[in-house]
Amino acid sequence: MTSGFGRDPKHDKRRSGTRPLSSEEIARLTGQGCSCADWSKVQVAEGFDAGTVKSTHFSGNVKLGVFEKRVSFFGGVTKPTGISNATIHNCTIGNNVYIDQIRNYIANYIIEDDVLIENIDLLAVEGESSFGNGTEVAVVNEAGGREIPIYDHLSAHTAYIIAFYRHKPKVIENLQKMISAYTRSVTSPMGVLGAGAKLINCRIIKNVKVGPASVIEGANRLENGSINSCPEDPVYIGPGVFAEDFICCSGCKITDGTIICKCFVGQGTVLAKQYSAENSVYFANCGGFHGEACAIFAGPYTVTHHKSTLLIAGLFSFINAGSGTNQSNHMYKLGPVHQGVVERGSKTASDSYMLWPAKVGAFTVVMGRHYRNSDTSDLPFSYLIEHEDESILVPGVNLRSVGTIRDARKWPRRDRRKSPKKLDYINFKLLSPYTIQKMLNGCRLLANLKATSGESTEYFTYHSVKIKNTSLDRGIRFYEIGIDKFLGNCLIKRLENPSKAGFKSVDELRAVLSPETNIGPGKWVDLAGLFAPEESVQKMLSDIENGTISTLEQATEAFQSMYENYPAYEWAWAANILQERLGKTVEKMTADDIIELVTKWKTAVIDLDRMLYADAQKEFAATAQTGFGLDGEEETKHSDFEQVRGTFEKNSFVCEIEKHIISKTTLGDELISRMEKLR
Repeated sequence: MTSGFGRDPKHDKRRSGTRPLSSEEIARLTGQGCSCADWSKVQVAEGFDAGTVKSTHFSGNVKLGVFEKRVSFFGGVTKPTGISNATIHNCTIGNNVYIDQIRNYIANYIIEDDVLIENIDLLAVEGESSFGNGTEVAVVNEAGGREIPIYDHLSAHTAYIIAFYRHKPKVIENLQKMISAYTRSVTSPMGVLGAGAKLINCRIIKNVKVGPASVIEGANRLENGSINSCPEDPVYIGPGVFAEDFICCSGCKITDGTIICKCFVGQGTVLAKQYSAENSVYFANCGGFHGEACAIFAGPYTVTHHKSTLLIAGLFSFINAGSGTNQSNHMYKLGPVHQGVVERGSKTASDSYMLWPAKVGAFTVVMGRHYRNSDTSDLPFSYLIEHEDESILVPGVNLRSVGTIRDARKWPRRDRRKSPKKLDYINFKLLSPYTIQKMLNGCRLLANLKATSGESTEYFTYHSVKIKNTSLDRGIRFYEIGIDKFLGNCLIKRLENPSKAGFKSVDELRAVLSPETNIGPGKWVDLAGLFAPEESVQKMLSDIENGTISTLEQATEAFQSMYENYPAYEWAWAANILQERLGKTVEKMTADDIIELVTKWKTAVIDLDRMLYADAQKEFAATAQTGFGLDGEEETKHSDFEQVRGTFEKNSFVCEIEKHIISKTTLGDELISRMEKLR
């Protein structure tokens, strides 16, 4: 609490402690329209001025601070702090608080310094409240079984473990106990309005904890929730909002008639424009506008902008859902038990539809309607297209898309989180052990499909999708390019900071190439934004089971360790794959091996950049200029297009590709030059 009560007297003798009202102060308050059945229960800080409180009824135990400043309102209006036209029951009110026009009452709240409350119906806590903490949110499976008990500091990664590791019942039980202990620690009969919070023109607020610097204006009903704002990144709750059984985190914005019930709203997330959601969790930097959601796990950067879009019973992250996107879990006999997974980076086109259960591979574009319960998780960067009621997969083609690269670069720039404490540890990498392991799997399964079905087969069938013969060959090529690029990136990063003299011997080179950890090789997982070796995740789960990790803070530290150790884990994984591909260990690698790998990398980078260049060029083709120069001829159309869109040659992304080709070629040549000296 930041109010003046109990402050160190050395800092402010005038406001330390409280005292009873004097008879003169009681008389003055009564003369100003105030009333109280028992004035002895009203305590005030030293320096309290009775002239600042008018037309107010007090009941229960009340403490009042000093009101001596003026507060500013929209439009440049200023008013003196104090209390008027209110009923206050059992509250502690800090210094320089402004309260006016309370139509019912304020009850059972600690109101910290510099809070502003004007024109609200009701602000009250009844009984013991956990303020939304411990609320069970039934994500992904509407019929239950994956409930996440939300709490103030929930991360996407903790939620992922709770929702998707049900095969580890002891882990789930222990995490639930930790959350229950935290919930008990914050349960109280008193609510809090944090320092500097503003509540203006609101209706009903019941059992809600409000963090510092929050702005709540025009909200209709907020009940059983926590608004975890902070001065560095305030929360905004705007007009027409209905929220029940909720927790929202720093920097989030909920406004424009949004309705949420049993929801967790993560840092930097925006829900607006009559969006509605129930039994859903949203983590960092999500966006929900116009549409609706039911039982979704929205990992970081889950975004939906359209009124006709429904996300239901699924896991999503880094997704952009197009207009009319829909999924269905209603082809059932035993209830809505089906669920879906859309792995990170995917997009859905307008009017796309998927029948759950289904699993969509990372960075896949989904177009059309799909009823086949497909699983394309080992075929990332693909197009999933509907053709004549069939699901057609074009593997790997999204690697060459300008849009994919643009998405990967925009996510870090669009991180809205300003709080010094970020709850989610997010890895933004497009190519990582997680996606490359899937490309390696994709190469193998595509080759096996071709080997078992024969060269003459026009379409191959894999997990309920069809893959055209020509698409299969191109998919293998795309994946090989992606693999070579990633492995080369890792290698060059590992060798990019030697002394100017370079490596003095092959032994020195091998020493640098040797991984500093044994953790990394093997399978990797995406814990809703956090890449990690499965081995490190299993170690954490074992520690939770046996009690080595016994607090939520320790669990957070484990996730933080995975995040911070990513570079070491990544190299350990990449070095293992390089050894497999070369057929020799790091201790036997030569300068010629490095030259071979870097040459492959250069080819992959240049080939991929040229594909991106060609893809970008489509945005400036004649068909892209349709609709420009409405009232002129061809020359006017071109001129209008240039004024609005610019030219291909001067486009910033195109220029970046050209510079990238030059810089990476130079980087590769420099490393090859250093290796040649070791031959």
